[in-house]
Amino acid sequence: MRGTTFDPRAVDAFRISDWDFDPRRRVLRLRYAFEGGPGPERFVETVTFETEPRDPRDPDRSRLDAWHRAVTHLHIAAGTSYYKAAAPERVVVETAALTAAEAAFHHLLYDDGLREFAVTNGLPVPRPVRIEATSGEADRRSSIPGPTPPDRRSLLVPIGGGKDSLVVIEALRARGPTLFVVNPRPVLDDLVSASGLEAIRVRRELSPELGRLNRSGALNGHVPVTAIVSLLAVVSSVLYGFDEVVMAVERSASEETRMVGGVPVNHQFSKSLELERRMRELVTGSIDPGIRYGSGLRPYAELAIGRAFAGLTAYHPLFCSCNAAYRSTADPAQRWCGACPKCRFVALMLAPFMARDAVTGIIGRDLFDQAGEVDGFRALMSDADKPFECVGERKESAAALRMLARQPGWRDTVVVRSLRSDAEAAVSDGDVADLLDPDRALDYPDPAVADAIDRLLSPGGAPVTGTVSSAGRGGSRAGVAAVPGGAVPGPQGR
Repeated sequence: MRGTTFDPRAVDAFRISDWDFDPRRRVLRLRYAFEGGPGPERFVETVTFETEPRDPRDPDRSRLDAWHRAVTHLHIAAGTSYYKAAAPERVVVETAALTAAEAAFHHLLYDDGLREFAVTNGLPVPRPVRIEATSGEADRRSSIPGPTPPDRRSLLVPIGGGKDSLVVIEALRARGPTLFVVNPRPVLDDLVSASGLEAIRVRRELSPELGRLNRSGALNGHVPVTAIVSLLAVVSSVLYGFDEVVMAVERSASEETRMVGGVPVNHQFSKSLELERRMRELVTGSIDPGIRYGSGLRPYAELAIGRAFAGLTAYHPLFCSCNAAYRSTADPAQRWCGACPKCRFVALMLAPFMARDAVTGIIGRDLFDQAGEVDGFRALMSDADKPFECVGERKESAAALRMLARQPGWRDTVVVRSLRSDAEAAVSDGDVADLLDPDRALDYPDPAVADAIDRLLSPGGAPVTGTVSSAGRGGSRAGVAAVPGGAVPGPQGR
């Protein structure tokens, strides 16, 4: 009730109640409610598809079933934002029957995807949560069209403002990708403009009731936002007619952030390989087999992505991975805070391949020559203190520091001198080479996309500014300037 303290323990269940869509205004409303407590507490999330379709109609009748299924799964996934206010053991899906596989997918989001939230709120992991829905094992795909021929596939690339999505964009430029932006902000608008590509813009507005509960005693914390964005992209693919959603998530995202009582807790669980595979199964098995989903960067570690991005100099003044720039209260001109784990990690992934003044120019301060930054960089390699942030594997940070210790422009900085012995004890030259080498078992399922990305990320790869080179996988491109910083290339095949 308004004006009273909210008690999460009084809530018995979280209900995923209903949704509706206004095709004229392109507004989707997702409704939720808590069962029990002094309430009832109800929430209405609004999703506005701001970009007008070229053919402004309802979803094509032949894809209507795909539209309903996509929205149903988005509805359940987006519910994690409200569920966490009380985190009851029961999640009741009232909108549709779920197969066993579908229910298992969403259980991952409400358990593994909320483990960081649970740890920061003193709750047990794994999460004791049940997804309750009517069982529905029937095949629902009868009215969904078959896969689109490869020569007619259209690509939708979600962009978050960081280096990874920009690498994918440039690798796929010749394929004419369309960008996908959720909650546009000046940082994202600038990057879209600089890319010269078209973009689909979607705005997600959380229910104001959630903010009220947060001010009156609700639980709060991290949710599996990448899974929500992924399903927003799938819903948009149905609405706007795209056949392929190419994410920009690296293989490093699968490493746990902490072990808590023997249970892995990963800040980036919704970016992990496990969830990507489950998401692909959900999309092709339950939503539309004609839509392909996956990450084009999955074979690559962050270190290899940093090597490629070092050459995309036009984006260096514009991109930003720091959370400060994406807060609702951020100054439109704000980029890097220069004092958080993400600032440190991005600087560390770029430094082996760039001059010191260039990295300083991006971040806004020289992080490597500050004694007060040593502990922050050390935490990136730590089993106990790795931050709950979107940072890569511990050994990637150690590998980058090992590389910097051998480069004249970097080796005498305070951070590198202080951490060199730790880094060299953690990784070998072979480990560095392995991190720069793609894992071919994780290649994107569309060979044309995988080949285009590989051409840019291979050693000596160049920014793609027009058409993609016709060289095969692992081929070189002529006229490429040497990457500064003394990169250590790894083997070309695995």
